[in-house]
Amino acid sequence: MAYDIVIKNGTVVDGTGRPPYRADVAIQGDRIAAVGKVTDSATRVIDADGHIVTPGFIDIHTHLDAQICWDPLVSSSCWHGVTSVVMGNCGVTFAPCRAQDRDYLAHLMESVEDIPAATIMAGMRWNWETYGEYLRALDALPKGVNVGGLVGHCAVRYWAMGPESLENKPASPEAIARMHDIVAEAIAGGALGFSTSRTILHRTPEGQPVPGTFATFEELMGIARALGELGRGVIEAAPGIDSGRLEDIHREVHWMTEVSLATGRPVTFGLAQSRPHPTMYATMLEQISASAARGAQIFAQSTTRGIGVLFGFVNRTPFDRAPAWRALRSLPLADKVAKLRDPEYRATMVREALADPPPIDFSQIFVLPEGEVRYDHRPEESLLAHAQRLGVSPAEAFIMLSLQREGKTLFNYPFLNPHFEAVQQMLDHPQVVIGLGDSGAHCGQIMDASLPTYFLKYWVQERRHFTLEQAIRKLTLDPARLFGIRDRGVIREGAYADLNVIDYDHLRLPPPTFVHDLPAGAGRYIQQSSGYAYTLVNGQVFMEGLEHTGALAGRVLRSGE
Repeated sequence: MAYDIVIKNGTVVDGTGRPPYRADVAIQGDRIAAVGKVTDSATRVIDADGHIVTPGFIDIHTHLDAQICWDPLVSSSCWHGVTSVVMGNCGVTFAPCRAQDRDYLAHLMESVEDIPAATIMAGMRWNWETYGEYLRALDALPKGVNVGGLVGHCAVRYWAMGPESLENKPASPEAIARMHDIVAEAIAGGALGFSTSRTILHRTPEGQPVPGTFATFEELMGIARALGELGRGVIEAAPGIDSGRLEDIHREVHWMTEVSLATGRPVTFGLAQSRPHPTMYATMLEQISASAARGAQIFAQSTTRGIGVLFGFVNRTPFDRAPAWRALRSLPLADKVAKLRDPEYRATMVREALADPPPIDFSQIFVLPEGEVRYDHRPEESLLAHAQRLGVSPAEAFIMLSLQREGKTLFNYPFLNPHFEAVQQMLDHPQVVIGLGDSGAHCGQIMDASLPTYFLKYWVQERRHFTLEQAIRKLTLDPARLFGIRDRGVIREGAYADLNVIDYDHLRLPPPTFVHDLPAGAGRYIQQSSGYAYTLVNGQVFMEGLEHTGALAGRVLRSGE
């Protein structure tokens, strides 16, 4: 027979954890038709000699809910081997949504996830009300990657309770029943699960905790029973453990454990080391290990490096509350640089920064190198260390270092997972999956969509802490199984042909850059890569290197399919 595509001579890392092996991969339509020695002809042959062939990576923690409406490539994910994404995390979604509530949900997303509301309103069609209708609207959108979604507690509670949902009082049995039915409709319509936020860090534009932050055990269980009754879907949470208190950790692990045991559904939540409570993550790992021993399916999500806020004159700096610094925010970069070279204006900036210093530890802000980016920062790379060597204040050092690259120097402040020993402990834990990349969110603050590339470069190539086959499984089959995504995340006959062909020995990760390409003129950080020779989605070549081929074969991922 003649195949559509044959990837020949590659080293297959199939996602199962099996050691790499030499094989060809044949594709017919959207499926893998054969793995092994393929001698039949093909319409297109891709020579993968010297490359590895892997399943497409699955990013389970994104906020691409809005971006997918105007960016079918979902950059930056498309440059890092990602072929499937899960949206709707942390309880904030755009469905269900009545027409009169669109503006509110857009501003809620901006407040929680730093996606400008003006961009959301300009870029989305809003041609839905229920979650099932939302997924059908996604069906009609051109998509380069596969997209699945969770239905969010904030939207569900607001639909069921209206403004009363913001009071965060215990929901009545009738309101819980309404929320149960709303979530049941969403799961039946294909939602991959339900998400909730219980962290006090997530606030409405008015500064209130988001709807559902203080939901009772009865409310959470009542909603989760919808997933149990349908026998599908995952519960995802941003847990309420910000205080670091043991009683809060017990409470959060308790409800997640009991929900999983009662419904038979997996529960996953975000976990990272924090500076105020540096050992809390270890306590959580102990607690969920005990829950797993009881039979609960409970999994933490963490990152492959620190979660860092990016600073630089391309967007925001640590000193922006000072008037002279803040005044630069609206200027083009070239005009900012001209101001920085003006001795009088620069002196004013330094004086204001010294008079009202920001509440941040300058020894924990690090200069990102040019060329190949690194995130395992050393003390001598900190802004404070640079300032001490230069004999100036941190503010003046920030200006001097920025001018060395015409204002494009970036500084990283890893406020979560700052210590790689903690990251390693979490990555090693059997109840931890890779997530929290937050692709699509925190547009002007964070760029962590490159987590798959960094994981391979640092933890596999450099540290050799994981084998290549272990790492690929963590990026593919493990997240697919957790979220019930069938026939993806693995290279085998009959599976969907979501694939990467990677020049593994030449995988590179440059630093992020800031671009103004969002609807309504807003800006965001992006981060590219090199080494991904081809990325295929549903049997079509989607990306060749950094270039989009024009193929938009992505589909909506639905639970139960």
